[in-house]
Amino acid sequence: MSAVAATSRTLDPAAARLTVDVDAGRGWCGVLAAGETLRMVDLHGNQAVDTLFFDAHDYANRYSAVDTVAAQGNAYLTLGSRLLALDGLPLVTITADTCGRHDTLGGACSQESNIVRYGEHTRHMHACRNTFIAQALAWGNGLEKRDLTANVNFFMNVPLTPAGGLTFEDGISAPGKYLDLRADRNTLVLISNCPQLNNPCNGYDPTPVRLHVWGPV
Repeated sequence: MSAVAATSRTLDPAAARLTVDVDAGRGWCGVLAAGETLRMVDLHGNQAVDTLFFDAHDYANRYSAVDTVAAQGNAYLTLGSRLLALDGLPLVTITADTCGRHDTLGGACSQESNIVRYGEHTRHMHACRNTFIAQALAWGNGLEKRDLTANVNFFMNVPLTPAGGLTFEDGISAPGKYLDLRADRNTLVLISNCPQLNNPCNGYDPTPVRLHVWGPV
């Protein structure tokens, strides 16, 4: 029996302590207590969900892409991946995944990167960096712009080229695909549901995602 099947049966959306839909271009910020599970559902397929993780008691001890990639020997995240903090210990673990691969390298879109990649006409387009900043400031409690570092791009397809470069490709997800993240400690989660219109990461059509949170099981 797969971990996905086992988790799917025991986590009933009707029993979640929190269910929220996040529109493209919007965000969400909240704390998962140790043992709680966050599910992200790609409602319409091929959406990119940019996400940051922090130790809820020490925001300086945040998700480390370098340590995570080095520890698992893989640039992509999937079932069983542990997302490590700067202290080398896990913040969250992927306990179910019906998509199969998630990006750690592409980063979050910003107005500056949009200009470089797509041209001056994109300067005023909303970007994930804007959402991250707005959510961090709204959360407060000492979370600041300088705390926004490397993020994960769930459901996003960013293949590595043989030359070591990155390409932004059409997603490999589909409507209803999801992943579950179990908090291994009290963890602050900061999400930007990507509004990107200039590359095929979400089929040029950003769409909502759904979040469920369950208590420890």
